[in-house]
Amino acid sequence: MNGNEELKAIREAIDRIDAHLIELLNKRMELALEAGRVKAAGGIPLFDSGREAEIYERLTEANPGPIADSSLRAIYREILSASRQVQEEKLLRDGK
Repeated sequence: MNGNEELKAIREAIDRIDAHLIELLNKRMELALEAGRVKAAGGIPLFDSGREAEIYERLTEANPGPIADSSLRAIYREILSASRQVQEEKLLRDGK
């Protein structure tokens, strides 16, 4: 396999992983919507800084690398922000 073929194969593998990540992120957002529904029904605020701190701690402990913990935290900061956004949008749509 020459360099171009090898690079193409690597990029195809990355594309497959990206597709899987999108699938998993959307499943995560569906669960976030369910959590938001439960929170709304129970009068619980959508944002829980303690829960987010737990998530960051768990991720840091589980991270074998090579991604830096700071990069992983930045990625998850966006994921958690998107989770809150879908929860808030759902509440606005439902008039709650």
